[in-house]
Amino acid sequence: MTKQNFNQLVKKNIIYLDGATGSNLIKRGMPAGVNPETWILENKETFIALQREYVEAGTNILYAPTFTSNRVKLEEYGLADQIVRINKELVAFSKEAAGDVAYVAGNLTMTGRQLIPIGDMGFEELISIYKEQIIILEEAGVDLLVVETMMSLQETRAAVIAAKEVSELPVMVTLTFESDGRTLFGTDAKTAAIVMESLGVVAVGANCSTGPDKMCQIISDMASVTEIPIIAKPNAGLPFLNENGETVYDMDAETFGAEMVRIVESGATILGGCCGTTPEYISLLKKSTSHILIEQSLTNRKKALSGVRMLTSERKSLLFTLDENFIVIGERINPTGKKALQAQLRAADFEMVANFAEEQEASGAKILDINVGMSGIDEKEIMLKALEEVANVTSLPLAIDSSYIDVIEEALRVYPGRALINSISLETEKFEKLIPIAKKYGAMFILLPLSDKGLPENIQEKIEIIHKIMERALSFGMKKEDIVVDGLVTTVGANKNAAVETLETIRYCKSIGLATVCGLSNISFGLPERSFVNTAFLTMAIASGLTMAIANPNQELLVNTALATDLLLNKEDADSNYIVRMNDLKEKKELQFQKDIAEGRINPEQRITSSQTMSVKAKDIDLKKEQVTATGGNVVVNSVNQTEDETLLKLKEAVLKGQKKLVVDLTKKAMSEGSSPKMILDETLLPAINEVGDLFDKGRYFLPQLIGSAETMKLSIEYLEPFLVEESDGKEAHTIVMATVKGDIHDIGKNLVVLMLKNYGFQVIDLGKDVPKEVIVETAKKNNAKIIGLSALMTTTMLEMKQVINYAREQGVFAKVMIGGAVITEDYAKEIGADGYSKDAAEAVKLAQKLVEME
Repeated sequence: MTKQNFNQLVKKNIIYLDGATGSNLIKRGMPAGVNPETWILENKETFIALQREYVEAGTNILYAPTFTSNRVKLEEYGLADQIVRINKELVAFSKEAAGDVAYVAGNLTMTGRQLIPIGDMGFEELISIYKEQIIILEEAGVDLLVVETMMSLQETRAAVIAAKEVSELPVMVTLTFESDGRTLFGTDAKTAAIVMESLGVVAVGANCSTGPDKMCQIISDMASVTEIPIIAKPNAGLPFLNENGETVYDMDAETFGAEMVRIVESGATILGGCCGTTPEYISLLKKSTSHILIEQSLTNRKKALSGVRMLTSERKSLLFTLDENFIVIGERINPTGKKALQAQLRAADFEMVANFAEEQEASGAKILDINVGMSGIDEKEIMLKALEEVANVTSLPLAIDSSYIDVIEEALRVYPGRALINSISLETEKFEKLIPIAKKYGAMFILLPLSDKGLPENIQEKIEIIHKIMERALSFGMKKEDIVVDGLVTTVGANKNAAVETLETIRYCKSIGLATVCGLSNISFGLPERSFVNTAFLTMAIASGLTMAIANPNQELLVNTALATDLLLNKEDADSNYIVRMNDLKEKKELQFQKDIAEGRINPEQRITSSQTMSVKAKDIDLKKEQVTATGGNVVVNSVNQTEDETLLKLKEAVLKGQKKLVVDLTKKAMSEGSSPKMILDETLLPAINEVGDLFDKGRYFLPQLIGSAETMKLSIEYLEPFLVEESDGKEAHTIVMATVKGDIHDIGKNLVVLMLKNYGFQVIDLGKDVPKEVIVETAKKNNAKIIGLSALMTTTMLEMKQVINYAREQGVFAKVMIGGAVITEDYAKEIGADGYSKDAAEAVKLAQKLVEME
């Protein structure tokens, strides 16, 4: 099947996928905990019979049972050397079941190993793993590929990039989302859909995690930002135990079919079922939805998105049109003219890079330009590290800025979002090479109207260059919405018509539907009091249609002028944006005034400067220092006593920001300055990680930041541990046995819980994944564990938790049992007799503390 064939297939009619495989095979005799591929290979007729029932129910596309047939997953069962045979035979089974009636999709998913920096796998290694399986699947004769049940946008990108590099088959993608509407790694549905469409997938959507009734918003969000078909493959509601102790779901086939009508109304046109669904579900799904016409809705979606530009990070998207409020691209992460930043980059120190990112976001930047070009460094290596560091402190989309094509390409390859390239000109090498690169990685780009001859001589030549670059981009399948034209500002000191020519360029580009950008400061180069020239020019440019500018957002006059101009042009929400900005500035200045008083820089009776418009008396101020930490655009203010040591403040900040390189030295310094190990733990480290947990609960931190902070704290505790033992009051730490249950080879959630529990002083015995109940219970008995912690990600293995609990009681082990995992609910915990349920690692710590207090 080609992409064109697929697009024709989905153009007019709803397409139906299959339902669950694992849960149905368990009902037909597959034991829980076995390797599914091996069992299917040994029970061919049972599997084919199930898939034939799906085809008879109306399935158009069957998923081959190659879900866990990549090299990493097969290694868990000692089967990696049989990867070719296993994949090809499993595809053959599905092709036999499909006959001439249905298509067969080769099925790929996450490997179970995590990418750096969370895990130990490199991005290229992951791409190679996916390539290996994709080549085998194509040789086996699959009609298309599906990448499903993905929790990480970056891992999803790796699979799609792998497919693009070794195959022409169409690729569908579905991710799985938590109850907060984000993946485990913090990606929202809109962002995921934008990135996947930009990479060229033929359909995107969601599967697993929830029933259709709770998936509507995710589907609606995806449909609002993409033109490609949306996939919905929900569970049959929520799992529970029936009277026979079997895991079943609370939504019957008829209700499922009825609820899927709402899914179609939300925008999905490719439908199927995940956990708990059977051929009957697919039959009733088709019966309830096949009459719905979808062609017009697809046309309407395309029309609604005309003129919309989209950039994303891994966790946030930025949508804008030519008439939106003005956008600032933060320019400060650039070593040109910054000796201190140059020195840090040469030392591979990214503290200033991270600080600049936080400051610019707090000052109103919507995009951050990343440029590390300078002598004496490996620019590619430093660029990749800078991207990683910036992603830890902000969710803003990034512009990749380099003079070198290979640096831009490598940065785009690993960037977990949709980036903006700065820039592509008509210079031969860039023109020929960068547009294909932009298309491959789904990036937008800044069109710089320069040629090999240099600056255009006049406006007509500039327009000719713009059209030549634009036409080449369109020939690669890109759109006008993917292009932002640089107005090419020169200094008015050398060219009196510089501003006039740039404004003319801006107006022309807007008239033909192109967004525009410029570097503001160039206009005033060589002139005195440059800020006045810059702000006057900015006002004129915005009025002429300028979309965005590369500038320093810390320049209040510039940013305030932009907001005021939007206000006067009556742009949507410009009035509230202006008011919010002024109120924020007022609060920040009051906060700074309080700090200045507390630290003795000004007299308490001194009035705030006239621009701050208020006076604050010492008696009205609680004389405290304030620690201000930028967290994804939100300012978190934590009061600490004036006498608290500066080193402890820096140590706390290191944990908050996941600064692993700094934390041990700061810990040593705190001890050398007289802080006891126990005080450091109790009064700095634990409050810091508690704050991280609060930020995670509030949706301002996500899994990467949570893990980064926890690992940073772990390094400090490892240094303190020998000293803490010396200070110990003799009480033994409570022991917790942690394990992912038998049959389940997913462990990211469990690993994070282990890390967090250790940070809070628990003695944790981590048994790993796929652990039999006998090993879990015997370990708990031998070590007098207070708690047994169990994790499961799959519905096919969650029942094993009950087996562990029952076996523990039979063996006289009465440790408290806490459970968690993507498919687990609080109701399920109660049904199987667990003592508690936690939805994430931060909550697991609180639960463990509560359970030991009950002893």
